[in-house]
Amino acid sequence: MNTTYETITLAGGCFWCLEAVFDEMKGVLSVDSGYSNGHVSNPSYRDVCSGTTGHAEVVQIKFDPSIISFRDILNVFFAIHDPTSLNRQGADVGTQYRSGIYYHTPEQKAAAEQAISELNAQGIWSSPIVTEVGAVNNFHIAENYHQEYFARNQSQPYCQAVVAPKVAKFRKHYLELLKKQPA
Repeated sequence: MNTTYETITLAGGCFWCLEAVFDEMKGVLSVDSGYSNGHVSNPSYRDVCSGTTGHAEVVQIKFDPSIISFRDILNVFFAIHDPTSLNRQGADVGTQYRSGIYYHTPEQKAAAEQAISELNAQGIWSSPIVTEVGAVNNFHIAENYHQEYFARNQSQPYCQAVVAPKVAKFRKHYLELLKKQPA
């Protein structure tokens, strides 16, 4: 069994949305919701939501690169959120909802910068990508009630209105990347 894995930390609005999608991706070993790239030690959800800690809501993804490529993870990341919105995703507004790729290796940094450059050149969005690329720092795992939030709260209105459509979009457009193939 391959025990080699990589870790990447991504910010794309509410961490519940990202976690719900990446949980379903083949080759993903774990997804932890948390806070990263701020200046306060051990922030709480309330602290991060205040916008004063500098942290972004993130997911830290452990994946097996022999099963899923880093580029595939980035492609899904860019497809399930708006990387052209500065400090917001939909109704979620504030620096904690920024778009970010927080790399763990120089290779991830280079791949992220290349992906952004290529996507901007393709003109997929009418505005340029504002996703920040930086080294991961000051990561803190979120409170237990945030972990697997969508899986445990699918009937909650926010989950129905915001998270479920992103999961459905992933399932529709990235069928080959699903852990479980439909029968």
